[in-house]
Order: sequence, then structure tokens, then C-alpha cells
Amino acid sequence: MTPERLARIKQILDTRQPDISVLTDQVHKPRNLSAIIRSCDAFGLANMHVVWPREGFRAFRKTAGGSYNWVTTHTHRTMDDAIGYLKGQGHKLYAAQLSDRAVDYREVNFTVPCTVIMGNEVDGVSAGAADQADEHIVIPMMGMVESLNVSSACSIILAEAQRQRKAAGLFDARRLPDDEYQRLLFCWCQPTVKRYCDDRNLPYPPIDPETGDLIDGVGWMQEVRKLRANRPRWDDEPAAIEENLD
Repeated sequence: MTPERLARIKQILDTRQPDISVLTDQVHKPRNLSAIIRSCDAFGLANMHVVWPREGFRAFRKTAGGSYNWVTTHTHRTMDDAIGYLKGQGHKLYAAQLSDRAVDYREVNFTVPCTVIMGNEVDGVSAGAADQADEHIVIPMMGMVESLNVSSACSIILAEAQRQRKAAGLFDARRLPDDEYQRLLFCWCQPTVKRYCDDRNLPYPPIDPETGDLIDGVGWMQEVRKLRANRPRWDDEPAAIEENLD
């Protein structure tokens, strides 16, 4: 971790916006999902929400350009689950949807806690999600085609959201909660250790925020080895397992 790299990480974390997100409604093409993740990173979003396409969620790392590492992606089984969660967080829902009540995307307020709902490539935003949205927004079209690719449309909308938030001064001070800031600082500074901990269900070790390095990497690894040595194996005898758990 070079000082320049650490400074860049902190600069990005200082401008991340925790209260604006994108919710994809059954977007099924991996390249579109990856491009949307990339746009979320580019325009300063901390979170993206995904409702599983029927064939399951995955995205192409090549298309995302490493954006997986910088945007926290939350998955939900249904749109009702996702909408209930986001409304519980106080978000207004803006559905990118052509309808009788749709307004120009530049007319809505992106400086409040909000989520942009992007529909899938064939059917758009589902009827239930459209009904629950606070606003329907559209990008005015002046050509022969009637719509844009979903990832392109998302980028245009997020660029306007960024413009509004910058004008309102929302990028001028750190807005991530302290616990989320520290978690992301660790994950971004120590991606290899993060993967090791996630794979083994281990707590993250402390890092020095001034350097991005583990405070006591050798001592932590020694404790990990002791912990793993005392964990019961799946094929242990029941009596041995009970003894280890006492």
C-alpha cells in the first residue's frame, strides 16, 4: 500500500454517497449489470441493489472493470423485498419508466435519499414496482429509436444525480457512517485478507488508518491458526464436537 494509493482510497471514500442507489428489476444481461455497477462507482454511489433474474445474478468482471471492489452490491429475491427495504431506509423511488405520469429525469430531486429503479431489457420496470414508485422518470428522446440501452440510460440519470448533489455540496464532506467507512477502508486496503476472512467466516483484523497496513499481522495469523485448530470438523464424532463447544 503506497501513500498515493491510500490517499486515493480515502479521497473516494470521503465522497461516497450512502443515500442514493440503483435497483435493477430483473436486468438479466450480465454485461448490462456490469456496466451499471461501473456507472455506480463512477458517479460516487456506495450501494447498488439487485433483484435476481430468473437465471441468477452474475456479471462480467471484464465489463465491470473491477467496480465490484468499490460498490457494495445487495441482492434481493423479489422487488417487494427490495422496495420494502429501501422505503424503510427513507428512500424515494424513481422508476425509469415511460408512462402517463412520467416526468423529465432532470425535474426530480436527487439530493434526497433516493433509489433509481431500472427495468429489464424486454419488459422494463415490473408493474408492481412501477405502482410503488414515487415518480416515473424518462430521458427525452429526439431520434428514431424509442429507448436507450438500460446501462446507458442509467449512466445519464446518475450523471444528473451527481450534478445536483455536487451543486448541493453533498460531495464536500464525508457522509459514510463511521462503521461503514472503517469496513470499506479495510476491504479496499486489504483485499487479500478480506477474501481470506470471508471464506473462513473470520472477523476482520484491525488496520492502521494512517498506513492501511495490518496493525499486527503476524500476531493475528497466529490467533487465526489457534482458532481454526480448535474448531470442530464436520466429520468429528458428536462427543468430540460437544467437548470443543463447551
